[in-house]
Amino acid sequence: MAGIKSLAKDTAIYGVSSIVGRFLNWLLVPLYTIMFPVEEYGVVTFVYSVIALVLAVLIYGMETGFFRFANHERWKDPMEVYGTTLISLAVSSSVFAVLVTVFAGPVSEWMECAGHSSYVVIMGWCVAFDAFTAIPFCYIRYRNRSVRFAVLKFVNIGINIGLNLFFILLCPWLYENAPSSVAWFYNPSFGIGYIFLANLIASAVTLLMLLPELTGFRWHFNSVLWREIMRYSLPLLVLSVAGIMNQTLDKILYPHLVHDHAEAMYGLGIYGANYKIAVLLLVFLQAFRFAYEPFVFAQSKNKGEQKFKAYRDAMTYFIAFALLIFLGVMYYLDFVKYFISPRYFSGLKVVPLVMLGELFFGIFYNLSVWYKLTDRTRWGMWFSLLGLAVTIGVNVALVPVIGYMGCALAALSCYFVMMAASYFIGQKIYPIDYNVGRILGLFAIAGVFYAVGVWLLPMLGMGVWINSAVRLLLLIVYVAVFARIEGVGLDRIVQPLSAFLHRR
Repeated sequence: MAGIKSLAKDTAIYGVSSIVGRFLNWLLVPLYTIMFPVEEYGVVTFVYSVIALVLAVLIYGMETGFFRFANHERWKDPMEVYGTTLISLAVSSSVFAVLVTVFAGPVSEWMECAGHSSYVVIMGWCVAFDAFTAIPFCYIRYRNRSVRFAVLKFVNIGINIGLNLFFILLCPWLYENAPSSVAWFYNPSFGIGYIFLANLIASAVTLLMLLPELTGFRWHFNSVLWREIMRYSLPLLVLSVAGIMNQTLDKILYPHLVHDHAEAMYGLGIYGANYKIAVLLLVFLQAFRFAYEPFVFAQSKNKGEQKFKAYRDAMTYFIAFALLIFLGVMYYLDFVKYFISPRYFSGLKVVPLVMLGELFFGIFYNLSVWYKLTDRTRWGMWFSLLGLAVTIGVNVALVPVIGYMGCALAALSCYFVMMAASYFIGQKIYPIDYNVGRILGLFAIAGVFYAVGVWLLPMLGMGVWINSAVRLLLLIVYVAVFARIEGVGLDRIVQPLSAFLHRR
């Protein structure tokens, strides 16, 4: 149980930075949806979808490769692994940034921002910085310095948000009322480009703050080690790219599946804004993933039942908390929806589908332990390619008929298929006796709570505030039911938060 406590503690710390940070970034969504036309927000959605894919390519599985070889019995010096992966990403990121700068014109046309090649140059350098700093952040996680990780993330987010507010709210006001104060650097026609510029400055400052992780040791490139890491990581590159494509390909394909370009960008803006409402579950998944990968490889050093019990418990607790977040968001969607402009409310129906799909992806990530520990990472590649095929097929079949709802159904179908395939194949190759009955029971209980809180309560006509109070009670009952099933006290349920506060 000590391993689960450590996982929970680190997840809580990573989670605080992610939850607060994502929530603050989330507050930018109403700013974007109010200040920019729906079509322009559609362009922002499209650009960031492409960026997510490019970032996965530029990291090419090195994050997991670092954790694997830093804990590998054959390589006794983790700093040699660190230096080798750092140099590899430094070279590839620099080459990418230069190429994007040289070919900014044609790339900008493909990225739906023709005439704004500066957008491409800005985001090209931003992605290069983010790809390179992925390994220093892995090193921080490897050293279990989760508080430093959180601080760096907070600073990055704070700078990004502050600059967004400066460029999008303050500068236009000053330009109108005191033009001489900002006219020397501010251009109103740059528009959404200031979103990208704020991101670049935040990434550059983060790189500077990571200097302590980039100095004080000898940068050494071990070509033999690098080849071994690449053999291990290249299947993870395909896995990562296919996984990101499963998350973003619907947004990339959408303009090509809807024949009218203006209608396509409008629908993409609606879908992208409502996708953001699922941020609370996505934040939990991200926080869990930050803590889970070091946890997995650390637990692999244990023997026998202790190791497998840690993996089983991690899966059960993950699903229980993810379902709690799902219920919370759906219960209070009537309030949460006001974080986007009412112009986007027509897309609220995608929220439960997107969140459920992300939950399936989280389970798939938990299941990935079997092919990562057995060095059979090619299976992760095959699962992601299978999911990619489902994503493409469902999008092509449904988007022309039902629009962005087809995107949401494609994501749900993709992650369910990946989850199911990984489970059944994993049980044959590296069987872990997950508590399947208990997990299915949790889904059934959550289904009942969803039906009562989302469908039944509104039919009783008791009013918004009474419904909200009843839903809060339902969430408390859900936690109590889970505690009873697991045979633990409520103090154990809130222990991760207590651990974080004590560590602070």
